Amino acid sequence: MTQIFALHSGYGLATAAAAIDSGLLDAASSVSAGERLLVPFTSSRVPETVVGIAEDPGLRSLRARFDRIEPLADLLGPLHPSSWEPADADLPLLERLFARAWNIDPRDLELFVQSPQVAPARTLMALFPHARITIVGDGLMTYSPMRVRLPYSVAARIERVVHADVVPGVRPLVGAPRAEVVPVPPASFAAALRETDATAGDPVDDGASTVLVLGQYLSALGLMTAAEEIDLQKRLIDRAAQWAPQRIVFKPHPAAPPLVTAAVRGRAAAHGIDFVEYSGPLAAELLAERLDAVAVVAGFSTALPTVQTLFGRAIGSAGNDTVLAALTPFENSNRIPATLVDALTREGSPYADPARLQLLIDAVGYAMQPQIAGHLRGRAEELLRGLDPDERDRYFTPRRLAELRLPGAPIENAVRHALRPAGGVGRIEEWRLHALGARRRAGRAWRAIRGR
Repeated sequence: MTQIFALHSGYGLATAAAAIDSGLLDAASSVSAGERLLVPFTSSRVPETVVGIAEDPGLRSLRARFDRIEPLADLLGPLHPSSWEPADADLPLLERLFARAWNIDPRDLELFVQSPQVAPARTLMALFPHARITIVGDGLMTYSPMRVRLPYSVAARIERVVHADVVPGVRPLVGAPRAEVVPVPPASFAAALRETDATAGDPVDDGASTVLVLGQYLSALGLMTAAEEIDLQKRLIDRAAQWAPQRIVFKPHPAAPPLVTAAVRGRAAAHGIDFVEYSGPLAAELLAERLDAVAVVAGFSTALPTVQTLFGRAIGSAGNDTVLAALTPFENSNRIPATLVDALTREGSPYADPARLQLLIDAVGYAMQPQIAGHLRGRAEELLRGLDPDERDRYFTPRRLAELRLPGAPIENAVRHALRPAGGVGRIEEWRLHALGARRRAGRAWRAIRGR
């Protein structure tokens, strides 16, 4: 059986490599895996401005786990991978063309994909209708439910979810409830990540007590204004200062404007802490190791639970309560990552127990996708019945609770009750239709009595 890995991130590549090293990817097959084919692509909006996983020199040893590399761009040409959505009628033709180009048997195939809800992963899953499917996790997004309902012909073939187990004891919701969850052991994933630490001249531990702060660029996502973003970054510096470090190393988001760095530099100076900006290619997890950081502070970055679980680093966060309140619509895919990090880093968090944290993630996942994650409604009701108002409002909006008729929803007044949808239409419209039907039935009865 040929295994095709369609991957776009270094994190996903490291997850797949660690799973291969741990012998996890042959368990679902009655025969050992045959050829492993890496199909890398770049999901960036402007692929020409980034170094993809096919060319990144730091990922060379991870790429060596595969027998062949067939970049998707070689076949798509100038078409952006995220825009590759061919018509259904063209899929059989494309299947034959891809099978010939890659020299594979499409009837003896296992497909490994990231981000299955969107192209090109979704297109590849439809393109090879006989392939077994495994989802490869890509950070904290893996803990979110599917945000779109996949066709049954695709969903029925999703057998496994392979993910880095960076939140031990918590199961991801993507692929649930049918897919088998295959966690990659933290030690194996840490070993794969360390292989990418091959860049000379990067920062090393010089004995100074250091906190690493990771910048995010949330204003670009429309989650907050530029001024709010700067205020959030200052709060991250304040959080880092609680460890009383000698130095703060700030790793800004690659797309963030210089104004953000200037603001956090000034905040560090106000605390009397030395400030260093790092803009190199080293992953945040490995940068923390190089610096021997006493803690890592960020918004809701996947790096936080990763450095905590894999390398035992302390972690901190700030502003996630603001982010959670600002996320719209409620289905926003950033909600689960923000919820997870908030629950893991809050002072006095009531979610230290993995079982309790799982209940929170299940409840938020159901509220996000009540149709796709309908099997989790009981879990949502269980959590919400025991939450005090402040805790409930931190993770759920009153409007969402009312829409789903969940415990804790605000009491409806007569007008809201009349307008609330029932059976797909509003109550007032429902009454109007009942009255119209009754009038028609009365008319038919009167005509029958009169013999017409």
